[in-house]
Amino acid sequence: MAAKIRRPIVAGNWKMNGNLSLVKQMQEALGQSQLENMDSVVCPPFTLLSGFDTEQIKLGAQNLSVYPNGAHTGEISAAMLQDVGCQYVILGHSERRAEQFESNELVADKVQVALAAGLTPIVCVGEPLEVRQSGKVFDYVASQLDAVTQVIGQQDLLNVMIAYEPIWAIGTGNTATPEQAQEVHAFIRVHLGKSCQDAAAKIRILYGGSVNAANAAQIFAQPDVDGGLIGGASLKVEDFLAICQAAN
Repeated sequence: MAAKIRRPIVAGNWKMNGNLSLVKQMQEALGQSQLENMDSVVCPPFTLLSGFDTEQIKLGAQNLSVYPNGAHTGEISAAMLQDVGCQYVILGHSERRAEQFESNELVADKVQVALAAGLTPIVCVGEPLEVRQSGKVFDYVASQLDAVTQVIGQQDLLNVMIAYEPIWAIGTGNTATPEQAQEVHAFIRVHLGKSCQDAAAKIRILYGGSVNAANAAQIFAQPDVDGGLIGGASLKVEDFLAICQAAN
């Protein structure tokens, strides 16, 4: 793969899966891998975060609370994530938007909280099938991006990553073609450039949506695709390593 302007990154979103045995396997595999030209991040459920050795593994969480502490049963704060060694946090994943009814505005508030705590947000955007079929993908994604850029400053854009995940391709086995992924990634970069051209050129934009060991290299080869947010394949150690190698 041709050298990238931006350092590639692959983040594994375990969702509500995994156990201590998988933690051990992934820890050993990533610890022994030679992936000098990319960043790999593991985002397991909260209960498994402390099982990783953060001197070797970069950790991300799957969500955080807008509250710093207090009487908020079931919530996890940014400070708690930092305490177990998290550097990243996934925010606005389509499953949380759909199942927990997270709005664009709430996602933006969480991004602000993460940045204030020194965590790098991986902000998820993407359209459902009906929006793609209606031809309004760019408008839909722009509204998700604008909610974030309206509450953070231009300099903070440099500390954010975007993950484009077409909802119709998440866990369905359907994958956007490399050209479809590139089209939306390029739009995201141009749209963010309206807020800050320098940040837009440097921001890393990941693709997510049924990425696997077989299709990763072709997707990552696109000029505006800087890696991937990996779901199901991140639960299989060999597959995840192969995807990381495709980005390396």
